Amino acid sequence: MDKLKKVLSGQDSEDRGGLSEVVEATSLSSGTRIKGFIACFAAGILCSLLGTLLLWVPRKGLYLFAVFYTFGNIASLGSTVFLMGPMTQLKRMFEPTRLIATVLVLVSCVLHLPCVLPFGGTTKGLLSSSAFCSLWP
Repeated sequence: MDKLKKVLSGQDSEDRGGLSEVVEATSLSSGTRIKGFIACFAAGILCSLLGTLLLWVPRKGLYLFAVFYTFGNIASLGSTVFLMGPMTQLKRMFEPTRLIATVLVLVSCVLHLPCVLPFGGTTKGLLSSSAFCSLWP
């Protein structure tokens, strides 16, 4: 509204910087933000469910679970970036009241893959406890 008032009153003659033009050109509309959120969140849920179903595959089930579950968690967390933007998302994640939960979720996401890769699937208990901690509020 202020911008419209400046344009109508003739005060918008100042030269805008290159950064403000880039920010205005790359901002998403609200419809695009919601579509991006839904698509990313749906992909995250699908990957998590697929990973859980692949847990019972005989040979590579544990490895597939870790990969798909990790990608699902990352996609689900990343979906809210479409709604509020990356910097606001990071600021809210690392607020003092959410810091412990954020650290637990990120550590468990990071630990899924190393629990399976170097040991050849012998750490099933550690992997399942890591997955349980990531779901714990």
